Amino acid sequence: MASPGPAGVGRGLQGVRAMPVLTSLLALRLSDEEGQGLAEYALILSLIAMVAIVALIFLGGQVSGILNTVGDSV
Repeated sequence: MASPGPAGVGRGLQGVRAMPVLTSLLALRLSDEEGQGLAEYALILSLIAMVAIVALIFLGGQVSGILNTVGDSV
């Protein structure tokens, strides 16, 4: 009679079946790209914010003048 070894060894087919499932779950977890997508959204958001700030710096005087004209006419 064989003595049971480490987990899954010497316990029949249980360890043999669990190994492919474990490796496929590990591979699926390692190929998860959720963090990459989040980083891309953060980069896009920061780019939009920078463009808005630059636009306000260059066009702020003109926009202020237009709003003052509209406010005076109301």
